[in-house]
Amino acid sequence: MTGHRTDVPADVTPVADVAPAAAAPAADAGSAAAGSAPSPERVGRGFVAGIALASLGLWAALYTPVQVLLARQLEVVSPGHKEASLALVTGVGALVALVANPLVGALSDRTTSRFGRRGPWLAGGSLLGAAGLGLLAGQHTVAGLTAGWVMVQLGLSAAQAALVAVVPARVPVSQRAVVSAWVGATQPLAVLVGTAAVTGLADDAAGYLVLLVLLLAAQLPFLRSLREAPAKAAAPAAGGRIGPRALLRSFLISPRRHPDFALAWLTRLLIQLGNATGTLYLLYFLRDRIHYETLFPGRRAEQGLLVLVGLYSVGIVLAAFAGGVVSDRIGRRKAPVTAAGLVIAVGAGLLAAVPTWPVAIVAAALFGLGYGVYVSVDQALITEVLPDPETYGKDLGVINVAAALPHVLGPAIAALLVTHLGGYPALFGTTAVLSALGAVLVQRIRGVR
Repeated sequence: MTGHRTDVPADVTPVADVAPAAAAPAADAGSAAAGSAPSPERVGRGFVAGIALASLGLWAALYTPVQVLLARQLEVVSPGHKEASLALVTGVGALVALVANPLVGALSDRTTSRFGRRGPWLAGGSLLGAAGLGLLAGQHTVAGLTAGWVMVQLGLSAAQAALVAVVPARVPVSQRAVVSAWVGATQPLAVLVGTAAVTGLADDAAGYLVLLVLLLAAQLPFLRSLREAPAKAAAPAAGGRIGPRALLRSFLISPRRHPDFALAWLTRLLIQLGNATGTLYLLYFLRDRIHYETLFPGRRAEQGLLVLVGLYSVGIVLAAFAGGVVSDRIGRRKAPVTAAGLVIAVGAGLLAAVPTWPVAIVAAALFGLGYGVYVSVDQALITEVLPDPETYGKDLGVINVAAALPHVLGPAIAALLVTHLGGYPALFGTTAVLSALGAVLVQRIRGVR
């Protein structure tokens, strides 16, 4: 695969989730490794706005509870063991996501509903996730919070698996970094919007209801405009009906046959693991290590968290679009991803060495700038190393394991580091090492420039 691009048609907005085999006949050189799939037509503003809004709703429902609501509930429910309890709740939920995401991706490849492949899973997953948020609103035990969070993770993992599979089927390689920038920028915006929406609420139950409404409202415009064509059953080798054992075997993608895919998976795992360990305890870090409420009498640690999230969000938005545009124009993915990982590592290293409020502000900006470039360009890179154009949902689900697995491992690692192995300096030092290692390994990918 090369980074060279071919000219694509004028900007139009397709109305169906076109399967790769039915896409426009002009070939996009960047898709060579994905079975030389024909290039889709360029997508328009309506498609981009719709998928960005849908992503924002999903991320707000996933990230805000971890950053604020679950953390606050567990301070009351389990005050003497809040770190371990938060690790347990988020770890079990992430384990469910680890299984659900690739499984739903594979099932959506084989879905033959008259409503299309991806739409039914996006709608059904969003409804299940909303039900989980409603359940969390009334919980007062660790077991109840775990059950509610599992439901949220199960539903939203299904919705996310369907949503990400739309991109390689509908977006040409020459637009993917820009489209990924729009989608990636919604992650910090979702945290900012969600945190701002629930921070001022005295009742955590009301916060969950706010997220529930936001989640469902954000999905409706994209679902209504998607209007997928009814999907026909495919041959087993191309994603049709197969037995459970063959389905499970399909998730085993040979690193020898597809080394670039394997390396992309590994680098995402490392950088996301660093992110998961470094962000889980931010509220506790401000309260217990920075002593934010002592530094600023009359203010709560949640307000300090909102400041950091705001800086982080601005950095991601600016860097995502700048990185996406530059990457698409020059046809290069590896150098921006490497630079992004190293910037994240620098920010984490500063926090490890000098854990103060002014340094936290600088680190938040660096995290944002680095992660902004990363989420836009790395996602575009991954779509160029997918093994098979007929199984985008399944292959992206396997890739998403590298994003979900850190949220299983991260809480356990973070809790161990904070409580027994050196505290917050060790936590952020680990984040720096993992991010730097992932950044360096990106350069070993051969099929992408």
